[in-house]
Amino acid sequence: MPVGVVCPECLAEQQKGQRADNVRRLPGRISRKLRSDRPIVTYAILIVTVAAYLIGLIPGIGPVVRGLLLFNSAYVYPGLPGGSFEPWRILTVTLVHATPLPFHVALNMLALWALGRSLEPLLGRWRFLALYLLSAAGGSALVALIAPGTTVVGASGAVWGLLTAMLIIGRNIGVNVLPIAILLGINLVFSFVGTGISWQAHVGGGLVGLLVGWIFARTRPVKRQPLQVSLLVGVAVLLLVVTVGVPPLLYR
Repeated sequence: MPVGVVCPECLAEQQKGQRADNVRRLPGRISRKLRSDRPIVTYAILIVTVAAYLIGLIPGIGPVVRGLLLFNSAYVYPGLPGGSFEPWRILTVTLVHATPLPFHVALNMLALWALGRSLEPLLGRWRFLALYLLSAAGGSALVALIAPGTTVVGASGAVWGLLTAMLIIGRNIGVNVLPIAILLGINLVFSFVGTGISWQAHVGGGLVGLLVGWIFARTRPVKRQPLQVSLLVGVAVLLLVVTVGVPPLLYR
């Protein structure tokens, strides 16, 4: 309708009526939760990750669980001598952190909490989850390509993906991304100069985060949502092929 036909008071009243209609369609508590901007996925990832860390501290059980979840390229190279095919490790690596000191898991979960509170309401729950998982897969992929045989643990690759995606998305919507860029630069320096840090996982997750963030920014209109889904599926397939298929050809 033409601009100016509806007065602000009438429009506010109309929107209020629409919200009331939506509330009446669902039970009160459920409708409030569905409309909530709370970062539910962020909290769920945080809870599951901390629970996995605590289980990893249990004598006898912990080392076994950690051994089943950590990532090493030998576990995703089918057909190689001494290798096995356990592709879930590409993602479950995010659930395993260095023990017994909690600094590793605490820093990653703090970053997840800080980034997720902004990104998840902006992207939506499923897109945020896709970004987190694809970034984790990106970290595993680069470790497999550049550091075969290296055992890595932690959610750093996934967190780096959130950080770089926020850089792209923030720039696209006109937010000042300078603080994000500075934080990213500082973390990049520490990734290379720090000891016991897998820079491959950080850079791999960050590169995928940039790509996924660019996809989200370029496919914002509703009519482009099918393209968005197709591109995300394509990224997932590409990462799986790179992680599982390419290294055996390079290091046979």
